[in-house]
Amino acid sequence: MGIKYLHTMVRVKDLEASMAFYKLLGLKETRRYDSEAGRFSLIFMAPDGQEDCPVELTYNWDGDDDLPSDSRHFGHLAYSVPNIYETCQFLQDNGVVINRPPRDGRMAFVRSPDNISIELLQEGDALEPAEPWTSMENVGHW
Repeated sequence: MGIKYLHTMVRVKDLEASMAFYKLLGLKETRRYDSEAGRFSLIFMAPDGQEDCPVELTYNWDGDDDLPSDSRHFGHLAYSVPNIYETCQFLQDNGVVINRPPRDGRMAFVRSPDNISIELLQEGDALEPAEPWTSMENVGHW
């Protein structure tokens, strides 16, 4: 029996804010499905060249007040990046809180506007520890 990864689905409360966040991570919209009858949209976003590994943003047009305030039961999405420090600086410069800074030159965590935990991992070997990251404390949950 063969198995193939298809996608990860996360529910989002504010579609525009969520799409903007995932675009900052380098994902782009690869396809969309809008259901008038079901009153929802499915937006698939993936990194360039990895369109077969998308995250599906599910947006209910009439709102979704039952979304949990802490999505830790979901776990996290994970993406590798070519330079963890540059990625974290870019995200921070654009208003994203670095919940778990890359003190080790290898791993960081951020959260989406819908409280989805995102793990960022350095491609290959860890970078040498560097400031300001080595001195930064954790912020909130990750």
